[in-house]
Amino acid sequence: MTRLQHFSRRQFVEAGASIVASGLVVGPLHNHLPVLPVPPVPPVLPVLPVLPVLEWTVPQFQSAMKSGRYTSLQICRLYLDRIRQLDQKGPALKSVIEINPDAEALARQADTERKAGKVRGPLHGIPILIKDNIGTDDRMETTAGSLALVGHRPSRDAFIVERLRAAGAIIIGKTNLSEWANFRSTNSTSGWSGRGGLTRSPYALDRNPCGSSSGTGAAIAANFAAIGIGTETDGSIVCPSSHNALVGIKPTVGLVSRSGIIPISHTQDTAGPMCRTVTDAAILLGVLAGTDPADTATADAEAHLQHDYTSFLDARGLKGARIGVARQSFFGYSTPTDKLAEEAIALLRAEGAAIVDPADVPHADDYGSAENTVLQYDFKADLHVYLASLGAGAPRSLRDLMAFNTAHAREEMPYFGQEIFEQSAERGPLTDDAYIEALAHCRRLSRTEGLDALFAEHKLDAVIAPTGGPPWTTDLVNGDHFAGSSSSPAAVSGYPSITVPMGQVFGLPVGLSFIGLAWSEGRLIKLAYAYEQASKARKPPTFRPTVDGQRS
Repeated sequence: MTRLQHFSRRQFVEAGASIVASGLVVGPLHNHLPVLPVPPVPPVLPVLPVLPVLEWTVPQFQSAMKSGRYTSLQICRLYLDRIRQLDQKGPALKSVIEINPDAEALARQADTERKAGKVRGPLHGIPILIKDNIGTDDRMETTAGSLALVGHRPSRDAFIVERLRAAGAIIIGKTNLSEWANFRSTNSTSGWSGRGGLTRSPYALDRNPCGSSSGTGAAIAANFAAIGIGTETDGSIVCPSSHNALVGIKPTVGLVSRSGIIPISHTQDTAGPMCRTVTDAAILLGVLAGTDPADTATADAEAHLQHDYTSFLDARGLKGARIGVARQSFFGYSTPTDKLAEEAIALLRAEGAAIVDPADVPHADDYGSAENTVLQYDFKADLHVYLASLGAGAPRSLRDLMAFNTAHAREEMPYFGQEIFEQSAERGPLTDDAYIEALAHCRRLSRTEGLDALFAEHKLDAVIAPTGGPPWTTDLVNGDHFAGSSSSPAAVSGYPSITVPMGQVFGLPVGLSFIGLAWSEGRLIKLAYAYEQASKARKPPTFRPTVDGQRS
């Protein structure tokens, strides 16, 4: 869910942690870190190191490795060096919470396999960063940014990690996030965690990268890996993708497994791609999607998924499409964002789409309270199941985590509290009438009387809206202050959405969301790709200290 002294990214490293050849500190953080002060914003633009693979796509990398121009090891080292130069030092984005100490060994293995004629899949040798709530059975931690889970590692890979490894991906590290996926406090600051500190926006260092997939958003925008993965309950993929000029896909709930991922809600949680292009996001989604016996929500995935979503990449894909414009509730928060949206609508029309304007989403403002009820019930139940899967000595309940935070308040609660933890701990079982009624309310208003009704009435292929306003200034005192969001209809219904870069406001990215019905990822990818190819709106970041007053 979204919502002045320089210190290094890690104050301590566990005994035995190794140093990779690039000089990066690797391995987990110590369980008893001091409070991580926020380093001051550098007063001038940094001198950016040259990255010869800047903004490269997965197909470009595969072509280069196939021809012998680059090896996977060389590519991984380029990214690891860049993380050291810009994430741990210099602008100090703090987007990467941990480097995989085995990254280079895995890259060497991928190169050896390629030389022997074995290419595992479409991501063979490709460096990827994943969010620190996605479980890995290796030498990295899985903590959701909380010091309470340091040292309590899962005993197996998350299902999607198994799929990544089978496809040949090289997981070079994990990304910082809003602690507990921004489901701890009502006054939180996106991108801050007790374990990882504060993640900055690479587009303006005093701006917020949004959350909860803050680190993935900032890291992939900054070219710290080829591709990335975030997770979403409501907005946590699409908002940081919008803030960082990325393509973010929030899939239909059930297309991508959640097993092995630290949960908020089995009703709304999903993982998804966060990439610099629709092409890369389509490739990654094809790897992630699939039925997992450990996640019953994915039982129907095989009947709906496409193993190769790149088949939908059609630059003329907007021709003949019917696209609705959801104005009510999603326009009016930011005048310059609205202006970009009007330009996007004109471009869609010029590319051959039939625009239905307005096509407002019924009841878009009518299920917020019920959604909160559902998420708090789910969180208590689902988190307890996850914690029970960890080894001896791990926290077993929300109350254990609350007690840890209270005992380590200086490290865990220097800026905000744990009100959502406290509220969720008071919830009863999933058989409570309050839960059952709230869940039915959300599904009826978001699905049957919401998106389903809208699409049927206007015979739509998709509905669009600004993903949100420009990135706000990070404020650890008062917390987040969102400038609009269109994530909830897709999040609450469990339906898919894709955000694509739409342009910039004073150099700050904003995105355009394409929202569809269940299992319509292929259609949305087709529309999003055609819009991306026509607009070419993404610009890489320059790590400015602050906005410079230039509107675009």
